Amino acid sequence: MRTLALFVLLALVSSNSLARTQVVMLGTGTPIPTPNRSGPATAIVVNGKAYIVDFGPGVVRRAAAVSKEYGGPLNALNVDQLGIAFLTHLHHDHSSGLPDLVYTSWTHGREKPFELYGPPGTTAMASNVAAAWEEDNRYRLYGLEPATTSGWKINSHEIEEGIVYTDELITVEAFKVKHGTWPNAFGYRFTTPDKVIVISGDAAYDPKLEAMATGADILIHEVVSETALSQRSAFWQRYHRSNHTTSYELATLASRAKPKLLVLYHVLVFGLEDEIVLQEVKSQYDGEVILAEDLDIFE
Repeated sequence: MRTLALFVLLALVSSNSLARTQVVMLGTGTPIPTPNRSGPATAIVVNGKAYIVDFGPGVVRRAAAVSKEYGGPLNALNVDQLGIAFLTHLHHDHSSGLPDLVYTSWTHGREKPFELYGPPGTTAMASNVAAAWEEDNRYRLYGLEPATTSGWKINSHEIEEGIVYTDELITVEAFKVKHGTWPNAFGYRFTTPDKVIVISGDAAYDPKLEAMATGADILIHEVVSETALSQRSAFWQRYHRSNHTTSYELATLASRAKPKLLVLYHVLVFGLEDEIVLQEVKSQYDGEVILAEDLDIFE
């Protein structure tokens, strides 16, 4: 028994030392349809398996852009390999790519049902998507176009706070965030053998998010420019401050949480240059911080 235990321990150590976690920014945008930024979507890739977080407009095309299938570096983002996703909340800019994510990966050969985790309301959304594309499903299942028998299905899992998913590569912990009047909006903490990655989703400043981000290797956080916000009406200032984290608030959060890398996405600048947010955060935070672009890869 002692020999077996030692073997298992050595195997775990070896596995951890060889583990490789990558973060791919598939979409870094907002509800504003900026042409160079697809809707919010992130891939956590662990030893060749991709876990998608949010699926805004353009998610599959962005995944294809970095897939080996279309000349990119990552087999994990080949379209038929897209089979699991975690949704932060039900705003359309974070979720409207669901039909594309499910059905394009199915018609490219995915055989198993798509696994979807998200807040209450996720199951209804998945059911409505299946109903909306019922005729397409019927044609592909019983017509002339070949398709796998189960790949069109969506296994929906509605989550609460706590560990919502685990396998041999990753543990996923969900935590509630403050996002205006949404009763169920979540951030996620992903723990892999070599990394801890935290994604805010859409979130106003909250000490809970700061606690979850403390010590993370990578913190991916939304942000709104203080300068841009000051130019908005009083109503919109109140609205955005209750829904989003300002650049100076994020600088304070990061200074206390001390992630190894802070990645800015879902940047709200209301017509100003995106870089203004980076300048504002850097003015009050001396850690490493990057303004993400679509298709950026971090390790």
